[in-house]
Amino acid sequence: MGKKPVLVIMAAGMGSRYGGLKQIDPVDPYGNIIMDFSIYDALEAGFDKVVFIIKKAIEEEFKEHIGNRMAKHVQVEYVYQELDKLPEGFSVPEGRVKPWGTGHALLCCKDVIDGPFAVINADDYYGKAAFKEIYDQLSKQEDDDKYQYTMVGYKLYNTLTENGHVARGVCSTDAAGKLTDIVERTKIEKHGNVAEYTEDDGKTWTPLPEDTLVSMNLWGFTASFLKELDERFAAFLKKNIEVNPLKCEYFIPFVVDELLKEGKAEVTVLKSIDRWYGVTYKEDKETVVKAIQNLKSEGKYPEKVWED
Repeated sequence: MGKKPVLVIMAAGMGSRYGGLKQIDPVDPYGNIIMDFSIYDALEAGFDKVVFIIKKAIEEEFKEHIGNRMAKHVQVEYVYQELDKLPEGFSVPEGRVKPWGTGHALLCCKDVIDGPFAVINADDYYGKAAFKEIYDQLSKQEDDDKYQYTMVGYKLYNTLTENGHVARGVCSTDAAGKLTDIVERTKIEKHGNVAEYTEDDGKTWTPLPEDTLVSMNLWGFTASFLKELDERFAAFLKKNIEVNPLKCEYFIPFVVDELLKEGKAEVTVLKSIDRWYGVTYKEDKETVVKAIQNLKSEGKYPEKVWED
């Protein structure tokens, strides 16, 4: 079998919402943040190398608060997502400060990854089962006449917050559990017991059924995905910079969807029954702290995650 799967953590945006990394609140009394639990779960599943995608500007702070601590437990590598990492002939539009999105973040890894890899958001809690499933899938799947990719899908209703709206990739699958379609819904809210999304700033709302599956950016790819991201980026920029120079973003699901429509890729959807946790809003923190404490009480984690 080929190379061992690597875990990629998208952390370039970390701290921007909080005004710095040291403001990122721990979720237990020992100073652990959500990412500690993800890495713990990933190690348990079999991963032994992590690639952090960060911004050069937060490098020192990131290493001091997070990276150096993780390096004691797992092999660590850094990749930098910068605005000016663009294909030849393109430059950063005047006034642009927003990063180019998750697809661009991954693209920044193309020189350090040459085998299968999983990718996650830095500040989402995915649950133990997800890492195990994706590691096992990545260890055995290789591209054949189509690229063989994978993702972990969550029940939408397990991923909502009481405190505002969320963005999710809404997935459709066929009878064999393969992804047929993924649509980014940027504004989903919980209204009573029902989740609804809006495309027109809340003038109209469309309900989403209870069995809706969504992507939380837990993907598994072979190295071929980096090549496709690379080859498609210039065309994306050409088309979108004119229309939306300050805000357009190159998202992972956008490229996955293109490959599906072209019949180039097949994506196996692994379903997670775990609840997802994240701090989208300050008010979510309490829920996460409680959840982590409960998981420890159930014996899913040691009281101190990392024994010094």
